[in-house]
Amino acid sequence: MAGNGRATLEDVARLAGVSRATASRAVRGVAPVSEANQESVRRAVAELGYVPNRAARSLVTRRTDTIAVVVPEPDSRIFSDPFFAATVAGVVETLEETAHQVVLLMRSRGGGTERLADYLEGNHADGVVVISHHREDHLPAMIGRSGIPAAFVGRPITTVPSLQYADVDNRAGGRMAAEYLATTGSRTVAAVAGPLDMAAAVDRLEGWREGLANAGLDNTIWYEGDFTVATARALAARILRERPEVDGILAASDLTASGVLTALHAAGRAVPGDVRVVGFDDSPVALETDPPLTTVTNPGRELAAAATRMVLAALDGRPFPAPVILQPRLVVRGSA
Repeated sequence: MAGNGRATLEDVARLAGVSRATASRAVRGVAPVSEANQESVRRAVAELGYVPNRAARSLVTRRTDTIAVVVPEPDSRIFSDPFFAATVAGVVETLEETAHQVVLLMRSRGGGTERLADYLEGNHADGVVVISHHREDHLPAMIGRSGIPAAFVGRPITTVPSLQYADVDNRAGGRMAAEYLATTGSRTVAAVAGPLDMAAAVDRLEGWREGLANAGLDNTIWYEGDFTVATARALAARILRERPEVDGILAASDLTASGVLTALHAAGRAVPGDVRVVGFDDSPVALETDPPLTTVTNPGRELAAAATRMVLAALDGRPFPAPVILQPRLVVRGSA
């Protein structure tokens, strides 16, 4: 034992009857190690209570065993939007069978860019998964300069060569939502979009407008929001004042749709009798509204898992087909 009473890798190797190099490979799960030697090392680790020295290993491997999850949003939004919870869970679950831990990097929009750049360029993480970003964040360019293996959940709004991402086909999802409202009888449809400095909001709006045009309906009634309940409630109230004939509303997210529903209820409009509402995400919020939301799927957990696998593949020097684009589905419930 070492002078501090902690077992060392040499102690493990001695007890297991193998070389230090073999013990190291067995502890790290790196081939080649025979099954017999792997089992001997496993028993020695358990008997001695050996804990790998991560700091020493980092000096040798130049790895931190850390994946940074970057969410450049205010913490109030991160902890209130179920999409973020699903995506972070997807990253964590994908890393469960690896040695990597997650560090969550948050910041308010418009602040902290320099600190984030210093963190990424300072080799404090082995890879990065970006969840949500805005044009002004300049994250694609920043990550491209750092050279760190990275993948985005959602299509980056600015194009950087070789940048990998996983996304749902937001444009197709928007189109199917608009066409569904048209087929169920809506004739004057408004849209409450997300912030148009984000690719998802732009793609959904384009899909809505395309779907309405395909149905021969006016596609010019839309308002830019920010994916929050409060803004959606205010915009829905404005729609009812300015366009009282509206009988269908497309919402950029389920949270947005819940704000729309609140405004409709306050105005005495029946849903779906007077106004049909379709959300986007198929999050737990969709089951909690009154009535439950008809919505489009946006599988954040799956998207985050795919993005994380891209980063792990890059760290191992393995090719990974990218981008990954998942097809959305319309889930019909009570709101439309």
